[in-house]
Amino acid sequence: MMYDVIIVGGGPAGLFLACELRLAGVHPLVLERLPEPDRSDKAHGLAGQIVQLLDHRGLYERLGGQGVPRPAPGFFFGGLPLPLHALGGRNPMHLLPCDQRRLEHVLHERATELGAAVRRGWDVVSFTQTADHVQVAARTPDGSTTTLAARYLVGCDGAHSGVRKQAGIAFPGHNNPNAVDRTALIAPDERLQLRPGGRLTVDGLGDIPAHFHRTAHGVFTFLAHDPLRPLVSTTEWEDHPDTETPMTLDEMEKSVERVLGVRLPLAPPAAGAPTLLRRQCGRNTRLAARYRDRRVLIAGDAAHVSHGPTLNLGLQDAANLAWKLAATLHGHAPAHLLDTYESERRTAARRVALHTQAATALLSPGDDVTALRHLFTELLGHAGNVQAIADLVAGTDVRHDMGEDDPVSPTGWFVPPLDLVTGDGRARRLAELLRDARPLLLDLTGEDALAAVASPWAGHVRHVRATSGDSPVPAMLVRPDGYVAWSGLDAAGLEAALVRWFGASTTSG
Repeated sequence: MMYDVIIVGGGPAGLFLACELRLAGVHPLVLERLPEPDRSDKAHGLAGQIVQLLDHRGLYERLGGQGVPRPAPGFFFGGLPLPLHALGGRNPMHLLPCDQRRLEHVLHERATELGAAVRRGWDVVSFTQTADHVQVAARTPDGSTTTLAARYLVGCDGAHSGVRKQAGIAFPGHNNPNAVDRTALIAPDERLQLRPGGRLTVDGLGDIPAHFHRTAHGVFTFLAHDPLRPLVSTTEWEDHPDTETPMTLDEMEKSVERVLGVRLPLAPPAAGAPTLLRRQCGRNTRLAARYRDRRVLIAGDAAHVSHGPTLNLGLQDAANLAWKLAATLHGHAPAHLLDTYESERRTAARRVALHTQAATALLSPGDDVTALRHLFTELLGHAGNVQAIADLVAGTDVRHDMGEDDPVSPTGWFVPPLDLVTGDGRARRLAELLRDARPLLLDLTGEDALAAVASPWAGHVRHVRATSGDSPVPAMLVRPDGYVAWSGLDAAGLEAALVRWFGASTTSG
């Protein structure tokens, strides 16, 4: 059997890619090395633009979100508070508390609902490429080796990606070996009391910020998304960190004492509760030299790693790649389309690397860093600076090249949330029109001119007439990944954008 796409790696990026490919009419096979889902604690939430994208797919509420995504009143950069409330309607920071176990469960559930094949306990050993397909050798759960074939192979197999390595794709970057992060889930303790306003009362110390309390010896953080399993973490800078001995709760206690100067005996969560003891040595920042080798592509941590929101980044990789790969498989993609996956997503990854490295620098020890933090605090007293940092952290500062240089045009940017009344008289959010991951021409003109231009692409592009009181433009062409490919009234510009992104005109799907 020839699969359309084999995805190596059944983590969030691989599973979301499978969902997106199925919505685009492609049949993927996901091969995951682990026989069972990873139950360890990893990421504990999603932030920024990815929350809106998940809302586009109807996954926001399935992942625990309530109602419509609303911007958070505050966030942090380098441990410094960002007063996002000062931004009003331009606040880009949406939050979705959701641990990675829950995220993977929901994405696996959704992928199988859509008809994607997911096989666990299958370890990809090697692959070879021909002019029109990729042959994959995989070790099956019973220990035998079998060969599978697909028209494309995508490595979503993590920072140590075997797909990336075998494809000969370099992974340059650097590591700060002295930064050591320790994290533990603990039982609730009366000696650590969370107060309103994000303050933490620590027995023997008094009130400190619960998030990112920096001292001369390191950084302490306390999170209580789950009151029965609060999370404590520290960051210290050590000349010779221990990278071999398993982490213990006693080690966590000693680290907290070094950073805060008080001893706080810690207890594990209640019996049977998922727990976490993790020591991470070094701050690794790497970006793949390229994202594609002929019929082999990489996404997620296989393409980039940093001490930051790489989970958000990997999910957006999947959304960007899926519709372009599907169009290529269906035979109607413009010649350049698949190349834009690398150019667009490497740009986003570079921005994430920039902000995570800068944030790490602001948390580092030393009087010079303290002076820099004082200066940053002053700068964050100005709304324009808060906006720039918030957009950087949220990932909303990336504008793709759509041939539009008007600074106030939405073209090239991620589509804003809009409230609409569609032609059938229904009140709907724009996100609800993007559930099927199809390109969308949102037409608010009340005229027929744009419909006539778009009609030859009716098999690929959905045309919706609506009215809106908050749209910045009278019409928008929205790509499946949520980016605006064209906006305005210019019919010639619309036609050019349709050709550029969705190929030659056609009236059939």
